[in-house]
Amino acid sequence: MSTTFKYINHACFMLSHEGHNIIFDPYLESCPEFNPYDTEASGNTEALKKLNVEYILVSHAHFDHIGSAFDIAKACDATIISTAEVAGLAGENGCKAHGMHLGGTHKFDFGHVRIVPAFHGSGVAGGHACGFIVDFYGTKLYFAGDTALFGDMQLLQRLDPFDYAVLPIGDNFTMGPADAAIAAEFLKAKYVIPVHYNTWPLIAQDVDAYKAKVEADGSAKVLVVPVAESIELE
Repeated sequence: MSTTFKYINHACFMLSHEGHNIIFDPYLESCPEFNPYDTEASGNTEALKKLNVEYILVSHAHFDHIGSAFDIAKACDATIISTAEVAGLAGENGCKAHGMHLGGTHKFDFGHVRIVPAFHGSGVAGGHACGFIVDFYGTKLYFAGDTALFGDMQLLQRLDPFDYAVLPIGDNFTMGPADAAIAAEFLKAKYVIPVHYNTWPLIAQDVDAYKAKVEADGSAKVLVVPVAESIELE
């Protein structure tokens, strides 16, 4: 059985495999059309239980990424995986957490997680934003989190190979489309999934133009996943 990628909104997505679910950067508040992930449901325990997630990966503590992580963790009895500083916040808020840091890899029941750098603010004192390379039941995916383009992206395939790269393209706060196209070239993943765009006018982008650029360069195939929709991964 393949793994399902569900794009919830902004930089938030879920991976599912045979009833096992993990969620990334669970910012739910700005997706009112996606029931039960609407504004009222985002802090509602019964609504959050429907997510049925076992793990929550948080790239950094800005509001649009840590989002509803603590509420989801409590509702689903899920474990937050993040940097030590964010994991510390989770523990202070009564949540289960597994703290890691840049360069570290840990095995979980679904596979493993490697924490990699992201060049961005951490949202928590003393912390560092991060990305993740995840092996989820054999599906290998890199989630860049919020980041600028950086040259060491070229090393990531060598460290821990992956087929999918989930990249921000919104600009202003993260890479824009031009830099994210170079990132696709550096990363050498088979597929790129763009996120973190069109949530607000400030990060509005033409995702089809980004897809055309990356595919014309021969860097990767771009999978554009509309909000609230899912695709099957290899």
